[in-house]
Amino acid sequence: MLNRRQFLASAAALAQPARRRPNIVVFFTDDQGYGDLGPFGATGYETPHFDRMAREGVKFTSFYSAAPVCTPSRAALLTGCYPIRVGLGHRVLFPYSVTGLDPDEVTIADMLKPLGYATGCIGKWHLGHLPKFLPTEQGFDYYYGVPYSNDMGGSNYQQISFKAPPLPVMRNKEIIERAPAQASLTGRFTEEAVRFIRQHASEPFFLYVPHCMPHTPLDASEAFKGKSAHGLYGDVIRELDWSMGEILGALRSQGIDDNTMVLFTSDNGPVVWEGLRRGYRSGSAGPLRGAKNSTWEGGMRVPFLARWPGRIAPGRVCDELATTMDVLPTVAQLTGAQPPRDRIIDGRSIVPLLTGESGARTPHDRFYYYRDDRLEAVRSGDWKLHVHKPDWPAQSPPQLYNLRSDIGETTDLAAGQPAAVQRLQAFAAEAREDLGDAAIRKVGRNVRPIGRIP
Repeated sequence: MLNRRQFLASAAALAQPARRRPNIVVFFTDDQGYGDLGPFGATGYETPHFDRMAREGVKFTSFYSAAPVCTPSRAALLTGCYPIRVGLGHRVLFPYSVTGLDPDEVTIADMLKPLGYATGCIGKWHLGHLPKFLPTEQGFDYYYGVPYSNDMGGSNYQQISFKAPPLPVMRNKEIIERAPAQASLTGRFTEEAVRFIRQHASEPFFLYVPHCMPHTPLDASEAFKGKSAHGLYGDVIRELDWSMGEILGALRSQGIDDNTMVLFTSDNGPVVWEGLRRGYRSGSAGPLRGAKNSTWEGGMRVPFLARWPGRIAPGRVCDELATTMDVLPTVAQLTGAQPPRDRIIDGRSIVPLLTGESGARTPHDRFYYYRDDRLEAVRSGDWKLHVHKPDWPAQSPPQLYNLRSDIGETTDLAAGQPAAVQRLQAFAAEAREDLGDAAIRKVGRNVRPIGRIP
């Protein structure tokens, strides 16, 4: 396998002559659920800019994060791989962690650099806070944001006698502030994103905007606080909607709206507090069962919108299975970039689904639901088989659900569908061989190492 420097050199040699390539904006929220957006049925607050994206682009209703928590889901988005394949399947990174995304992994930013793209990451990183793992070592020209979750600053990890420093705000590799006001983060990231667009409007760019919100601790600026019928959570979503509006407005004002693909999705499902469904800290998975940190649909099926005037037909809804891992190969196809060919990439291009090509179908014959480094479920077509849950008694039989007729996973059909169970069990066995499964202490044959400090 080529190291990152070798990949960049070979990709540069293969790059086509310079031309104006499309800009790519990925707007990535934190813990925003399937039901936390107007186009997906949210009530109690308005999301006019997300609504506009749905009207002017395409809405995917079977779109998945590759993990139900932060670090793994971000690794999957940027590398096009299952998190366990790149060594980041197990939980999340903390302020005391000495690991991160291996710099020899190829990110979307790495892939676009040989084509002359300006690359920026503005927001929450959470793929390693030490210098070796920061965005500027992973293909990004510019970084402004926080290196891990907004609730980790100042945390006391008593089990290892570690007290984290106050939450840092970084510009590139420099800490420029400690303990920022949580209410300021969405606005500050938005201002930086708009500035980046204006600075690079005359050249192709890739802008990754991973917001901290609505991860707890929730907060919104004074302009939005107390303005929704859903309490502080609704206020936070309204401010994120404003942020999207500011970015879309910047693209229009710079005259590059029709040469920019904007993608919106979330890193995993919501935090759902049953007693607070309409108040502080409670998101919504809509009709889906489960929430963040689960492999029920509510933990990993997330909202997804894509907009590109003139290229993505407006007002469409797509229910074909797609994932965050598909972003890298999709961007490669649209830009002419060279994706890594010396390693397994799990994502597939979904350009035909985005553009509405007649008869387009999902490029995936199966999708694996991993929680940490344990395989818990497999989907193929309409069928989803749960093969493991931490709270299941030993030797529990698998549970089978038809997601087309039972999106809420309420009725186990395993007893009456032995052929479907057998087929998905075979897929699960292939996953364990390829990627591994800690539930049976199995290490996969094709996993790559996590990044470590020498």
